[in-house]
Amino acid sequence: MTDFDPLKPLRGTYGGPVLADQRGGHAVDGAAENTDGARINVVDALRGIALLLILLVNVWYFSSGYAFQLVSDPTYGALDRLVAGAVELLFAMKAYLLFSFLFGYSFTLQLDSAARRGTAFGRTFLRRLSGLFVLGALHAVLLFHGDILTTYALLGLVLLAVRRIEPRTALRTAAIIVGVTAFVVGLAAVLGAAVVPDQAAAVTAGAHSTEALRGGFGDVVLEHLRSLPAMLGALAVQGPLAFAAFLVGLAAGKHRMLAAAHAHEDLLRRCERVGYPVGLAGAAVFAIGGGTANMTGLMVSIVTAPFLAAAYAATLLRLFTRRPRVADALAPAGRMALTNYLGQSLICVLVFTGVGLGLAGHTSPAQTLLIALTIFVVQVAASYWWMRRFRYGPLEWALRAWTHGRRPAMRR
Repeated sequence: MTDFDPLKPLRGTYGGPVLADQRGGHAVDGAAENTDGARINVVDALRGIALLLILLVNVWYFSSGYAFQLVSDPTYGALDRLVAGAVELLFAMKAYLLFSFLFGYSFTLQLDSAARRGTAFGRTFLRRLSGLFVLGALHAVLLFHGDILTTYALLGLVLLAVRRIEPRTALRTAAIIVGVTAFVVGLAAVLGAAVVPDQAAAVTAGAHSTEALRGGFGDVVLEHLRSLPAMLGALAVQGPLAFAAFLVGLAAGKHRMLAAAHAHEDLLRRCERVGYPVGLAGAAVFAIGGGTANMTGLMVSIVTAPFLAAAYAATLLRLFTRRPRVADALAPAGRMALTNYLGQSLICVLVFTGVGLGLAGHTSPAQTLLIALTIFVVQVAASYWWMRRFRYGPLEWALRAWTHGRRPAMRR
């Protein structure tokens, strides 16, 4: 299971999009706006951090073929397993929830933007989703078989259908989705189902996958195609949870909670007080049990991961409101999140596969994390430079052009 991800903040220092459109707040190509058109810098910054968390989870699927087989590399030592386990504990199944929440939040801003302009929202949003789906399909085949954009595009259709749902009903529905998903997984565990039925076969498959990643472009694409059925199976859990996060974001967006995060200090503190102990306890069970390879641990994580994701979001929002310069530094990366998300995959392909340096299977977990952090720092700096000169990221511009059927102005 992978995180992404995946998927419009307000007029700030730099302007431009994230996973949302410049005016509509799309969570897949741009920024977020209030009803008065002002940019919400903290939303962009939060999305920027979500990009980092997603990369910290997804980078393992580039650096080793064992990750997608849900088994540990047999060459790992104790320190390697500790580092990999820490990532599993802190970020797996949390990063994509945060990004999905922002998708749902930005969706409400798009609705308001369309209402202000008096434009037909449904047709425009459908064009955007179709463009997102095509980008996601190309991403899954050419760069990363763990793509989440196609899932977002399909779930976006459901979100469009329920856009008039009341916030309280949205929250209750989200809780039901999480509960039902956890129940189904728990029942499967009781009945003896196993995510990895043959450990030895999975280790062998992991070695073959790693070798394929070190091959040429054709080998990498074939490996992606072979892995797609397993990825679809993972979406049976990831998809419902992502949509539940959409609904929570939708409810928060209808109350404009992030537009005035400082006014919700008590709520943010409660999220931290409850989210960290509950979320970390569940994450420990998840990580010690073997991550997504263990049905019982997976069931526990389905219930508790939203608590930890909420605690992370609360802490970040409190930081951004107290240290606006931190938000200013991260916001440009969030405003061009679609470009950065796909860019992360492209860079990882060039670093780890035989298309580039061929480091798959040759980096320790600590080295892999260092590479991921370096990629993110470079992206933050590049995004800062780009958004000072242009209104949109490259792919945000392309998606916006497709959505509206005309070429938007690029330069500031």
